[in-house]
Amino acid sequence: MANKRRPLFRRQRAGLPKLILRLALGLVGLWCAGFILFLIAVLNAAPPNPLPPADGIVVLTGGDDRIRAALALLAARDAPLLLISGAGRGTYLGDFTADNTTATTRYAADITLGHMADTTHGNALEAAMWARAHHMKSLIVVTADYHMPRALLELRHEMPAMKLIPNPVRPPAMRGLPGLAALRLLAGEYTKYLVVRAGLGRLAAGLRDSET
Repeated sequence: MANKRRPLFRRQRAGLPKLILRLALGLVGLWCAGFILFLIAVLNAAPPNPLPPADGIVVLTGGDDRIRAALALLAARDAPLLLISGAGRGTYLGDFTADNTTATTRYAADITLGHMADTTHGNALEAAMWARAHHMKSLIVVTADYHMPRALLELRHEMPAMKLIPNPVRPPAMRGLPGLAALRLLAGEYTKYLVVRAGLGRLAAGLRDSET
């Protein structure tokens, strides 16, 4: 009886690596399928048309195009107040708006620089405190198109009752067909998105965003 059990145990043990390999391949396949859907969503991302008015605008730093887009929304009075979230300590408004001096001078009193955040999770915390302080119920969110899905997840977690209106900005590197560097950036962003989607936003923050 014992002799019969040994070959069965050996067969089961020999089949374990194959099972692990199949599971790993299955997970890779699921990741790839999800990544393709993520790419399609990013490449087709666009703000609502027309953009509805809101109580405030929050822009997550990481590119000059984002700041320009947020200032244009403020100048158009799509919302009366703007938070630039993720400004480094020691920075001032002119560091972000040197190319937009007219809008900056006119609307400087309506712009808040947030120095607390250095990750997307931190952006969400900073934006939530600012929005609560101004009793806001709706926000226009400005960030890169590929960063928007994760940013919205983090913001919704901190402000579940807030109406969030995405205004995605396409960075220069993403215009046209993405190259190898852009695909690598997108793959990293998609992985961080999955981590946040799984409810592990603090872990994603610990990975230190390449783009906040």
